[in-house]
Amino acid sequence: MTLLSVRHVTTYRYSAPVAFGEHRIMFRPRESFDQRLLDLNLKIEPSPSDFYWSHDAFSNCVAIAHFDRRSRELRFESTMTLEHTPSNAPDFRIRDDAKCYPFSYDAEELRDLSSCIEPRYGDRGGAVERWARNFLRHGAPTPTGELLKTMTYAIKDGFAYLRRAEPGAWAPSETLEHGRGSCRDFALLMIEAVRRLGLAARFVSGYIYVPDRDAATRLGGGSTHAWCQVYVPGAGWIDFDPTNGIVGNCDLIRVAVARDPSQATPLSGVWYGDPQAAIGMEVEVQVTTSASSA
Repeated sequence: MTLLSVRHVTTYRYSAPVAFGEHRIMFRPRESFDQRLLDLNLKIEPSPSDFYWSHDAFSNCVAIAHFDRRSRELRFESTMTLEHTPSNAPDFRIRDDAKCYPFSYDAEELRDLSSCIEPRYGDRGGAVERWARNFLRHGAPTPTGELLKTMTYAIKDGFAYLRRAEPGAWAPSETLEHGRGSCRDFALLMIEAVRRLGLAARFVSGYIYVPDRDAATRLGGGSTHAWCQVYVPGAGWIDFDPTNGIVGNCDLIRVAVARDPSQATPLSGVWYGDPQAAIGMEVEVQVTTSASSA
């Protein structure tokens, strides 16, 4: 396993003191068999008048902060350490009847997965579905693992990465049309593509460890990262990062999962004052390795 440390700082600046409403903070990693949180420290300036933790509908940890002071700056700094067990080549223990596409989820699974199977975005002229079906073998079943891995690599190799500061994700048809996008755009494209093939998929927000920033072996470092998970019977939820061509959890730290990117925003809130007072926002994320053991 590997010990990873994460420092995540988000700063909002204003030209005059403004008031702040409720802010929702999703910085705390999800506990799982392959990642375990050891320590977390969240510092907020100015200090909130009320602060508490809750779980949302997807069991993500959400911190809620309220404020009673005006300020020219609002700063959130999260530092954490966690144990991470990476997998470079995940062992897909796919159920026999799901090893090839097409397959059907059983009735019990379908009840819980249906909201992650239904597409949520329009598909102008059927472009997204046609693109997804390009990865199917013609006249023969397609190995499920091959289908998902090939789609992941196709996005990495066939689209240009674009770091975007503006919030939100492009519609999948828009990403296809542009041939480029951010990590969240690529994640949403793959999610909607596999949904149009009848598979369950969800959005993941978190962090990525970049072993060598100078070599640029991983895209998406220095900020929050996004990828997707696809549910395969027997194997369960499997991570796919189309930005970097990662299959499995290697270098990925999960923080939140949701049906749609809008439900997994790392930090959201409101402020009150002159609309012209907003100067800007800065985000800094550093993920480093502390030590490792077998």
